[in-house]
Amino acid sequence: MGSTARLISFLVVCTISMFSVAQTPQENAWAVLNGGLTNNSPDKRVKAVRVLGELTESRKAEEAALNALKDEKDDVRGAAAQALGDMDAKSAIPQLLNMISDPEPSVILAAAHSLITLGDHRGYSVYYAVLTGEQKTGTSLTEEQKKILKDRKKMAALGFQTGLGFVPFSGLAVGGFKLLTHDDTSPVLAAAALTLAKDPDPKSGEALANAAATQEKWLVRAAAYDAIAKRGDPSLLHVAVDGLQDKQEEVQYSAAGAVLRLSDLEAERARHPKHAPARRTAQPKKAP
Repeated sequence: MGSTARLISFLVVCTISMFSVAQTPQENAWAVLNGGLTNNSPDKRVKAVRVLGELTESRKAEEAALNALKDEKDDVRGAAAQALGDMDAKSAIPQLLNMISDPEPSVILAAAHSLITLGDHRGYSVYYAVLTGEQKTGTSLTEEQKKILKDRKKMAALGFQTGLGFVPFSGLAVGGFKLLTHDDTSPVLAAAALTLAKDPDPKSGEALANAAATQEKWLVRAAAYDAIAKRGDPSLLHVAVDGLQDKQEEVQYSAAGAVLRLSDLEAERARHPKHAPARRTAQPKKAP
């Protein structure tokens, strides 16, 4: 190689090195993250997508999460839906609403949870359907949706995902995980009940009253009473009182907490009636 060629080669190497050194930490970080987002391993893509949720007010992160919603793997789509809620991406609400029709229930729950996080009450409709088996409009779930709820493998997976972050499990977490070995559906139903605690729609109050009175699994009944207490609607006090007679002690405890909280709220509103919002009284359905 001649001296001119060696000089040119040296200058090229120096130029490449200069660009590499000149790269900012942020650029390096995105290079690493993009490597995970495009990795052939679904597990690595999931991990990278979850990190996006920490990047609030980042249009680049939001675009990356929206792109991950199209991933062929449901775990990646679910992580993307959850990340959009974590990053407070309100502009992504239309895309999250579309994900409610996803074929995988874990993705649907993640999208619903993020909608609620973003202040869109339409996300509650998913949890209402899970708990009651019906849509809020009164129509029944489709055969495909009912099939999903009866799929023990899918529901077991949902139970673990629910406990990990789709909804808060509160003090029922330990009991829920203990039941996962032989009861696949109650943790998901319990999580749905707890989520409905903050739904302002009176239909959700009625659904919680019915769940507390008629659900076969004690974990679901306990969660329903927990949600009734958190909901803070004194019109549900009679439902909580009935729970004191439940055959399961854990349910009795949750009902007792609801009775005490709602009694206090009822007394407070009696002292200040002008500040008491009007609510429709929920009547639980009678057990068959």
